[in-house]
Amino acid sequence: MSDANGSRTAALPGGVAGGSPNGSGPAAGTGPSAGGPGSGTPGGNGAARGYAPGRTLPLGVEIVRQFKRRRTLVMFGLLLALPWVLVIAFKLGAGSNQPATSLRISDLATEGALNFAAFALSVSASFLLVVAVALFCGDTVASEASWSSLRYLLAAPVPRDRLLRQKLVVAMGYSAAAVICLPLMALVAGTLAFGWNDVRVPGTGEIIPALDVLPRFAVVIGYALVSQFVVAALAFLLSVSTDSPLGAVGGAVGLVIVSNILQAVEALGSLREFLPTFWNTAWLDALAPQPQYDGMLKGVAVSVTYSAILIAFAFRRFRRKDVVS
Repeated sequence: MSDANGSRTAALPGGVAGGSPNGSGPAAGTGPSAGGPGSGTPGGNGAARGYAPGRTLPLGVEIVRQFKRRRTLVMFGLLLALPWVLVIAFKLGAGSNQPATSLRISDLATEGALNFAAFALSVSASFLLVVAVALFCGDTVASEASWSSLRYLLAAPVPRDRLLRQKLVVAMGYSAAAVICLPLMALVAGTLAFGWNDVRVPGTGEIIPALDVLPRFAVVIGYALVSQFVVAALAFLLSVSTDSPLGAVGGAVGLVIVSNILQAVEALGSLREFLPTFWNTAWLDALAPQPQYDGMLKGVAVSVTYSAILIAFAFRRFRRKDVVS
């Protein structure tokens, strides 16, 4: 049956519809089970006694459900293994034990743990971390739709806004864990392989005490996380708009690819500063002898603005989505 807006609803046992379009939960049942024996007396809004929308789909349940997914375990396994793969590559490299002949970040990676962690973050932030964030945020709702389980979650009944909020919180939590775990594991691997030494700055070769750089490196990790907000928000918007998890993940990754291509077009001039990936490497300024944070502040502003708009569109889209077709 179609309503006035053209969206269809499916009749479910007990007269519960598959979630109201405005996210306020199910429609009140009018059948015999609405107030029959064993179902509890309905409250003033037609809901059964004991029903509390705020208790549906607890975060702990969603965290466990997502953690048991194979893609979660595989992705974290890959992120935790990458620093060790890089260590092996440097150890087996022809010039790994020779003094650095240039001041590129890749040539200084073996100078110490912090240099190695900075290198690992630089080579992974532009693609691997993008894929991880897009996977966690793009697969979360689209996979439920592809399995035809989304309508049953809403018929539990879980209000639409709450379901989307819980999904977003868990997806962002796993995305944050993915961004944080790689540089932390790189610090461990770099310490064991190359020692805990002072930082040698790429480009200038200046030496900075490791204890002075460590707090700044925490800022770097935080900025790397914030810079991925746009990817997460777009993947989440696509996740509520399609039944294909691969399409949602691929669309978010495609945004980064297109943005990187446009970033190389110098004819765009200052317009490039509004691209979501333009400020992604601004964290390198925090590791300079005299740290500069202007670029990072601009990057945070661009990332937060884009992500807020995209998430707002995601909630608006999901409230009107026909989940039973």
